[in-house]
Parts: sequence; C-alpha cells; structure tokens
Amino acid sequence: MLPTHDLDQTPRTLLVSESSSFLDPKNRVSAQVEQLRFNHQVSVLLPECSSAPSHLDSVLNSFSSFYLIRKLPVYELLDRHFLEAAVYHGAVYGLSYRTRIDEDNSIALTPNGHLTLSLDKDSFELLGFEGKPSRFNHRTATRFVVSVDLTDSSMAPGGRGYLRLLTGLTSRLQLQTDFLLSHHPGSGASLQSLLSRYDWSEHRPEVSCRVLSDLSCPALRSCDPHSLLEWLGAVDAGCHKIPSCHRSPVPTRRRRFVTVLTHLCSLSCRCYLEQPRLESWVSMTVHGFVDSPVSWGDREHGFLRGGENFYTLMMFHDHTYQLHLATGAHDACPP
Repeated sequence: MLPTHDLDQTPRTLLVSESSSFLDPKNRVSAQVEQLRFNHQVSVLLPECSSAPSHLDSVLNSFSSFYLIRKLPVYELLDRHFLEAAVYHGAVYGLSYRTRIDEDNSIALTPNGHLTLSLDKDSFELLGFEGKPSRFNHRTATRFVVSVDLTDSSMAPGGRGYLRLLTGLTSRLQLQTDFLLSHHPGSGASLQSLLSRYDWSEHRPEVSCRVLSDLSCPALRSCDPHSLLEWLGAVDAGCHKIPSCHRSPVPTRRRRFVTVLTHLCSLSCRCYLEQPRLESWVSMTVHGFVDSPVSWGDREHGFLRGGENFYTLMMFHDHTYQLHLATGAHDACPP
C-alpha cells in the first residue's frame, strides 16, 4: 500500500504540444515521432467510418514480422557477423522482453546502433564497464546505465572498448534474456545468422477493429490538450459506454467511429483525409513500452507509478496537425 502522502499527490507528467502544417517544410513531426522507437500499440480513430477503408487494410497487412528470441546471451549483440549484417545497416530494433526497469536488468538496441544496459548495482559492478548512475535513483545509487555506441570506432571488433565489454558480458556478467528483435524491410539488415543459433518464434502485429456508435465527440480544435487526451483515453478504454465515467469537456456532436488497434507498428492516415466526408480529422495514438530502458531518443526511461510514454497526432483535412508528446514523472522532456 502506498503511504498516505503519496496518495494525496498527483504524479507529475510531462506534455509537449505543438500545432503546424504538413505543408510547412519546417514542421518537425517526422523527426519528433521517430524518437519514440519502441512502440507496442497504435490506436487510430476514424470518424464517420463503419469499417476500415481498403487502403488502410492493405497498410495493416503489409507490416513485417518481428522475432522473439528465447534466452539470448547479451554478448551475442556484439557478435561480429551480427554487427556487420544488421547493426551497421542502421535499421535494427531490439528490446529485452518482460523485464521490469525498476527491478530487473533491461536491454535495448536502437536503430542508430546504441546499446543500452539498465543494470542493478551488483550487475553493474560485475560488468566492470563505464556507466553512470540512473538519473532516477533516490538517495543512494541502486541502478546504473551503460550506454554504448556500437558504431563508434572504439567499439569496432577487436578494439579496446569492444574487448572490454565483450569480456564483461562473457566472463563476469553472463546476462541472458528473452529478446524482441526486428528490422526495417528492405534495409539490407539480416538477422538469420543470429536466429539460427537460438530458439526463436516469428510473430506478426495483431490487428483488431471495433465500431463505436453514438459517441460524444468534443470540438477537437478548441479542446485543451489534457482534456483531449483524457477523452481519447476514455474512448480507447471503452469508458464511453458508462455515462458517469467521462464527460466531454466541451460541447459535443454525435458521430460514428471505427477504432483500429495494432501492435508493434505505426502508420500514416493522411490519405484518409483526402476523401470527402462529414468529419475532417483522424487521430493516431502510439504507446511506447512501459518497461523500455529508453523512451524518447536515447534518453533514459523511468517507471515509478505508470511508465507511460506516448504521443497523439491529430490530423485535419486542411493538412494541419496537432502533436501531443507525453511521458511520466521519471523521464526527460519529450523533444
């Protein structure tokens, strides 16, 4: 049970919001959303739509597979052939599976070739490699973060830094974890050499749709960001079915919607807005992994109470958009 003073306090959250146009060459939307690299769910809300459009179905069915490797020794991520066949191509995503960043050792490999190890104190001392205390430690340092750029010359196979980390992971700290791994299609990256040595299974993103009738919708352009995200969250959670669960923050109109949920994927819905319709907006919310050791870019991610890290992109018929990037108390500010 949480102490009474914790229950009385509202956890601090960070929310960055901005509006712009896709037609503005200086808009930052692509650069910003690409910073949230480890995503497990995408929710798309389409107004005035009783079923997913055919072109959207095609996009959803085109998503590539991802792999779950069981009991992968972490030193395998330093394998020369894996580096040359996958990491150096700049398109590989890897994340330890079912590890808790506030209790377990967690691993992340980002497409820019950065390997992040979030370690407890004993594991960090055994590894014997440079790192820094977690920025989310309290009075004493109980967790440490080792961040390594595998594309740096000092980490080339045979180099001093490479051999020191490899020795630590093979001799002193023999970390082993179930590991999620994927790469961009057509990038030239290959995972087959690594997969051939371990027990693995292939998975495809799961997709589900549901139609929501008589749903109260706020005037989205004038709705403040916190109320907008609260409304979208209530819709996604099904709270709209309970009259007392959520009241729209501004005058509403009733419309018909379809919600499309996907896992480990992202998609663009701007083409949907090019068609004539009664409503002229689409929303897309992308949720990052709660227990990823990094969230925005290569910044450290912390859990505390919620571990949330996500963004919502509201797209309108006139090519304008609103972007809301959010994270919890134990994170750096989104870009």
